[in-house]
Amino acid sequence: MTVNPGSAFNSYWQMPFRKKCKITMENVSIHPMVLYYQVNYAETEVGNDEAYFHAQYRRSHPTEGSLHTILDGVKGKGHYVGTYLAVGVNNTGWWGEGEVKFFLDGDKEFATIVTTGLEDYFCGSYNFENKETRRYQEFTTPYAGLHQVIRPDGIYDSQQRFGMYRWHILDPVRFDGDLKVTVQDLGWRSEDRYLPQKSDIISVAYWYQTEPHGKFKPLPGKNGIEIN
Repeated sequence: MTVNPGSAFNSYWQMPFRKKCKITMENVSIHPMVLYYQVNYAETEVGNDEAYFHAQYRRSHPTEGSLHTILDGVKGKGHYVGTYLAVGVNNTGWWGEGEVKFFLDGDKEFATIVTTGLEDYFCGSYNFENKETRRYQEFTTPYAGLHQVIRPDGIYDSQQRFGMYRWHILDPVRFDGDLKVTVQDLGWRSEDRYLPQKSDIISVAYWYQTEPHGKFKPLPGKNGIEIN
């Protein structure tokens, strides 16, 4: 996935189809827009073991119980390949102490895969901090990045907001029956105590699986997707 100057949005996920393919875009603004696009495809044999590409958008505004569900309700066999996460923080201090958890194949209370913290899952460390500047440090790599840091100006754009991604290309998370992915919304209080937060968290989960897939939640309306 790339977002390039000035308005170039590119996706290179393979999307196998056996019979047909339909791609649509919706303009939810009251203003007209101009759209340029290019779709590359090849008509070829698709193997019996090829899974279908899936993506799901979710938003917690704010989180409830300091928990955001990235993905749930997945039934079938497949592999998880990526996470995009945007976090709008409503408190001061370090905000990313929560763990990302993968509940696989019947996991209930305890997850099979548990990360050590948000910055670690997105392949950063120690608060994403540049030790020389004492500021959050943006970075982009082929498989992970903290590509967006929106810093407050003290007047109108006073909120701290962050965008990050992690692609599981060489380390897919495979499942045989079901999958659920969550992230805790935790920061720090004084004296090293956890702070349950009420952040605005947006995620898109990417995975492949055999069909049929579970029913998706409906996408939110215009007010539900607007960032303010």
